[in-house]
Amino acid sequence: MKQLISAFAATLTLAAPALAQTYAITNGQVVTNTDSGILESATVLVRDGDIVAVGAGIEVPAEATVIDAEGGWVTPGVFAPYSQLGLIEVALEDSTNDQAASESPFSVALDVTDGFNPNGTYIPTHRMEGVTRAAIYPGTGHNIFGGQGGLVSTSGEADSVFESGSFVFVDLSQSGASRAGGSRPAAWAYLAAALADARGYPGRFAGDHEGDALNRYDAAALLPVARGRVPLVVQINRAADIRRAIRFQEENAPVRLILVGATEAWMVADELAASGIPVIIDPLHDLPFNFDSLGASLQNAAHLDEAGVTVAYATLTADGYFNARLLPQNAGNAVANGVAWDAAFRAITLTPAEIFGVGDRYGALAPGYAGDVVVWDGDPLEVMSAPTAVLIDGEPTEMESRQTQLRDRYINITDDTPFAYRD
Repeated sequence: MKQLISAFAATLTLAAPALAQTYAITNGQVVTNTDSGILESATVLVRDGDIVAVGAGIEVPAEATVIDAEGGWVTPGVFAPYSQLGLIEVALEDSTNDQAASESPFSVALDVTDGFNPNGTYIPTHRMEGVTRAAIYPGTGHNIFGGQGGLVSTSGEADSVFESGSFVFVDLSQSGASRAGGSRPAAWAYLAAALADARGYPGRFAGDHEGDALNRYDAAALLPVARGRVPLVVQINRAADIRRAIRFQEENAPVRLILVGATEAWMVADELAASGIPVIIDPLHDLPFNFDSLGASLQNAAHLDEAGVTVAYATLTADGYFNARLLPQNAGNAVANGVAWDAAFRAITLTPAEIFGVGDRYGALAPGYAGDVVVWDGDPLEVMSAPTAVLIDGEPTEMESRQTQLRDRYINITDDTPFAYRD
């Protein structure tokens, strides 16, 4: 079936139809991520890029192209809430690394989507593993701010960036403290001064004056955060630092925080739940990789879930430019350590979309949602399961990557196999 779907998608790509198509994914175990739950032997109908119907007994229009799930699982696309997808090709080759700008005079003003490459070779490998959407992050440079992140699809199309300036990233962990002058008090003081600069923009920057922490361009970029229009994503792990972040949000309304890392969040789960601050964690963080994470636990996700904290999963233990595709495996491990299956699956689909304000468009299978649909040959949280078809914005995508092309070329090599450069 995988070969048939790949050939089918390739044909569609070559044909490049001028008009949008209607697709019916039939005979599937459909995970809706809605109150409808999981539907047996159901159909997902996609027209003009959007889902128009989901359920059992749906009449398939005559003009629809049918994709038979053959009893497999049908789900929304995976949403990676933390990645450097499309920003890095070779991490140690600076010319292919647009994640961070350590020598730039700017920080908050840097928009990482300006460096996103939809033709990056790691994008197809993620798409083939069911990842259809991702939040892409900048790395920090000369201060605690990395810049602005954005939201992208893995379609590989020129318009893959569907939202820029989605959030501002700041590092207030151990590494951020070192950038701010060597201590956490320095990092928090820098953040406070930066917010004051933003609130004072543009008046504070009249004439040739600059801010206490930021230049005028960075202050202008931070102003949406100060006004609560754009969230501030804070990299943080230690329980004491999380408590400080909770207090910071209370003292600086309408600033909205999202925590990423949050290794010791389980220690302050009730306080986090009361604050309403969402967290992005790696459920596989189980060892203290530095002094910020001495309390790392495989039960972090379960404790947070039980307390009612909004939780999304990421792959923070691996390189985010090529291993965000392992999200379903991480979610499966969360299930093995006490999280309910539906909660774990939601944490890699609908919840990330909700955290970034697009949960009414992505992460569920329901009328009005984008046609991001994945057909799996088994339980998507089982490590041996794999997608057999992936639709993004209602169009089937190629199930092919550079790795599969190399595999197919050399899997049956013989003495008569021609050299590629002589073809």
